[in-house]
Amino acid sequence: MRAAVCVGAGGPEVLEVRDLPVPAVRDGWTLVRVKGAGLNRSELRTRQGHSPDVRFPRVLGIECVGVVAESAALPEGTTVAAVMGEMGREFDGGYAEYALLPDDLLMPFTTTLSWEVLAALPETYLTAQGALDTLDIAPGTRLLIRGGTSSVGLAAASIAAGHGVEVASTTRRPDKAGALTAAGVAHVLVDDGPLDLPWVPDHVLDLVGARTAVDSLNLVRRGGTVCVAGSLSGWSIADFQPVAMIPSGTKLTAFHSKDMKGRADVLQRIVGEVEAGVHQPHVDRVFGLAEIVAAHRYMEDDQASGKLVVIP
Repeated sequence: MRAAVCVGAGGPEVLEVRDLPVPAVRDGWTLVRVKGAGLNRSELRTRQGHSPDVRFPRVLGIECVGVVAESAALPEGTTVAAVMGEMGREFDGGYAEYALLPDDLLMPFTTTLSWEVLAALPETYLTAQGALDTLDIAPGTRLLIRGGTSSVGLAAASIAAGHGVEVASTTRRPDKAGALTAAGVAHVLVDDGPLDLPWVPDHVLDLVGARTAVDSLNLVRRGGTVCVAGSLSGWSIADFQPVAMIPSGTKLTAFHSKDMKGRADVLQRIVGEVEAGVHQPHVDRVFGLAEIVAAHRYMEDDQASGKLVVIP
């Protein structure tokens, strides 16, 4: 099989397409023929050397969609998705024609969608849905999304707007405003200084993370909630002082996509809503496996508005 192997920490050029043996099935694991894999910034950071537990060489990819090729747990040909669970970190992930995955990671579902669209859904939409559930959004409330043109930001806007939430989203690129509007964003805010908010938000979904989390706590209404569910600006907040920096009564929480591990029910609902036109997934570009270096360079240069997908 062909696979994109990260041979060591470094720039996009450390990703090499190689011929590898198809993994042998063992107890508790299923062989999946990968039909598509979404690209994620966590893979970029692993490639750069910021995941100390990862040993190279490694096939990256924290998610994939495909069909069961061999399994004791599911019938051959079953359509499945897999997300996280140390994919592409502790064991080889989705940047390959086949992936050997733990049975408890697989989410079987049915669909009529193309592989390109399906590959854009699992990590992105499960994270967006989980983060919005953590915020406990409700119709008629106001939501600010920071990092709005990320794939999760666009998905969250689509889901929230579809549930009657008024959404404002930030972007550093005015030329990406159209993608936000198409996703249901009512107020596009260019993040080039202090934000000129149309109102005080009830909730903030912060996908930028470390650089903006404290500021978000001062933007949300007193008693509102900030959920950090992304790390576009890194993992750590320097000199964070909770008592001094969290306004009284305001809530700071987080969501990690590992909490959606194996949630086939949620994924099936999302797939059904996409099929019904409730959500419009934005796939920015589709790359072939041989283009993995170009794909990572495109992601690293922040050129995307929406999801990047690799088709092996």
